[in-house]
Amino acid sequence: MRYLNGRHGTESGMTRALVIGASGGIGAALSEALAARGVAVTGLSRSRDGLDITDAASVDRVIGAQSGPFDLILVASGILAPPGHAPEKALSQIDPAAMAEVMAVNAIGPALILRHVHRLLPRDGRSVVAVLTARVGSIGDNRLGGWYSYRASKAAANQLVRTAAIEITRKRKEAVVVALHPGTVATPFTSGYPGHRKVSPEEAARNLLGVLDALRPEHTGRFFDWAGTEVHW
Repeated sequence: MRYLNGRHGTESGMTRALVIGASGGIGAALSEALAARGVAVTGLSRSRDGLDITDAASVDRVIGAQSGPFDLILVASGILAPPGHAPEKALSQIDPAAMAEVMAVNAIGPALILRHVHRLLPRDGRSVVAVLTARVGSIGDNRLGGWYSYRASKAAANQLVRTAAIEITRKRKEAVVVALHPGTVATPFTSGYPGHRKVSPEEAARNLLGVLDALRPEHTGRFFDWAGTEVHW
């Protein structure tokens, strides 16, 4: 496994951040932690701003109204399963409509947001685009099976991040585009899974900011966990 150099380094010098999913547990904690550092945070969400990341017109309207540059763009939206559903334990439990909804939120949504980042990033200097995905989206790390829709959606999101990194850094040479695994965080998102070791949103935010601080252009297009350890695709 590879680790970020300078994992416990100093703060990154970011001044403006755009957080998508800022009303969720992790998004809210990240927004607060960034603001406590003196970063000017623009937080967007469905509940506050009417941002439906699964709808291209909504994304174009809300994200299109933002003016950069932002030296951090963070996508913290996602669902484990639609209301009334749970992650599948077997192929027989796959519901096409539920799977499509998970894909729409966890993969298509970030893709629609990524379409706007060229305009919102600074032309020069270091900037970071981070999409929160999940270790269970790793194909190489999958040893337990199950959770078909969630795993597939996060694997798709990882591929989108990897591909977007190639395109974005052609014009923004110092941009860093990464997928991040925040760990299992104690939010309503995970409340139905008491057996998992969880950290608070505030601790998860501190961990993720430590990773963001250490990111450099050579890390673009990669996948890191909350401790700065690179995760297999």
